[in-house]
Amino acid sequence: MKLALLFVLLALASAFPPKVAKPEGPDEPAPSEPPTQSRFAMLDDVRLLANGLLQLGHSLRDFVHKTKGQIKDIFQKLTTFDRSFSQLSEVTSEIREKEEELKKTTTFLQANNQEIKSLSLEISSKMNSILQERTQLQSKVGSLEEKLSGLSQSLPNAQQLGDIAQLKEVISAQEKSITALLKEVKGQHEQLNFQRNKIKVLEERLNSEAFQETEDKVSNSTPEVSSLEYLAMNSTNSSVDMNDLPEDCSHAFTRGERNSGVYPIKPNQSEPFYVYCQMTADGGFTVIQNRQDGSVDFDQTWEEYENGFGNLEKEFWLGLKKIYAIASQGSSVLQIELEDWKQGRHSFEYNFTLEGPASHYMLSLTQVSGDLPDAMTNLTASFSTKDRNNKEDSSCAHNFTGGWWFNACEGTNLNGRYGHARPRGRTERRRGIYWRPGGGNTYSLKSSKILICSLTNDGSFF
Repeated sequence: MKLALLFVLLALASAFPPKVAKPEGPDEPAPSEPPTQSRFAMLDDVRLLANGLLQLGHSLRDFVHKTKGQIKDIFQKLTTFDRSFSQLSEVTSEIREKEEELKKTTTFLQANNQEIKSLSLEISSKMNSILQERTQLQSKVGSLEEKLSGLSQSLPNAQQLGDIAQLKEVISAQEKSITALLKEVKGQHEQLNFQRNKIKVLEERLNSEAFQETEDKVSNSTPEVSSLEYLAMNSTNSSVDMNDLPEDCSHAFTRGERNSGVYPIKPNQSEPFYVYCQMTADGGFTVIQNRQDGSVDFDQTWEEYENGFGNLEKEFWLGLKKIYAIASQGSSVLQIELEDWKQGRHSFEYNFTLEGPASHYMLSLTQVSGDLPDAMTNLTASFSTKDRNNKEDSSCAHNFTGGWWFNACEGTNLNGRYGHARPRGRTERRRGIYWRPGGGNTYSLKSSKILICSLTNDGSFF
């Protein structure tokens, strides 16, 4: 702007030069005034110059506004670039962390493979030794048969009888040794198959969950199952009478039991096993699932969900076989107790039927009561796990972890991955424990418990 004013002043100075006063002599005539026409010509030039300067000023103003807009766009693009670069840095960091975890898992798998190879070599060597001992035994038996055939022709003396008895003892000892070796080989073979299955599951998990969260530790993949095994009928424990056990926790309640805890039961057509009974003023409830702190990994195979896993006094899944044995005795009610991350507690009751293994333990529910919008009303679905999908149109268990009666992948899953804090992302909520009524809000859960209580003939609790 200052430069434009300078140009204007220079133009005016050139258009109106200063008059220099000359001394007037006596003989010099007075100067004559310039003609009027030249003044108008100079005014026209000034107007033209002023118009040009005005246009120049407008052009400069437009240019300045345009430049400011471009600079503003450049700043916005730089801000967007900074944000994108920051997000890219975070994603790169996460990818590097997951690559490190994958490398650790790969190293663990390689170590397991090496262990399996060494077990195979050991088994092969033991088999070779067994075959050699068997060959030696056969040769000794042949020599014994020859000796016996010779002895049959003549009466054996005392020394020969002693040799025969000694040989029989040697044969008996070697047979016991062979039996023990066969048992050991069988046990190692079962251990080898277990390791192979474990490696196969880990490889499937790596293929399906690459570059996703891997919070589950391999060391926790084998849950505690000792308390969930069937009781032996020839148990020497005199405190447990196998022939006089209650059918379930409701039956134990009618016998006078009022303290919650672990009890042995024997449902119809089943071997006896332990369950956790929750005793209330209304009756005894058999707990079939309990989630409270994430101490047990519920992303298990079909075999584990069928037999049961966990600790009856902490977190556990009782097992589909045992649940079916309890539910097949007569009319009963399924109760679900939930707790969200705001310490809100909710409960539901359903009339239900559970079919056997031929239908993949198909569950049918009809709601009786509840204090939240129901997510399992009129549910009829078979049970599915990550290694056995019994839902034809999708694979919910493989995608969202945990075995469950999946009616829809967007529905409820109380056996999902346990989160130690309220999940924020949609993917984390889907893979966790949640309760989602159809088309409604998703309730992320801190704990869940599923119980069964038998009904009397008039429809009341025992």
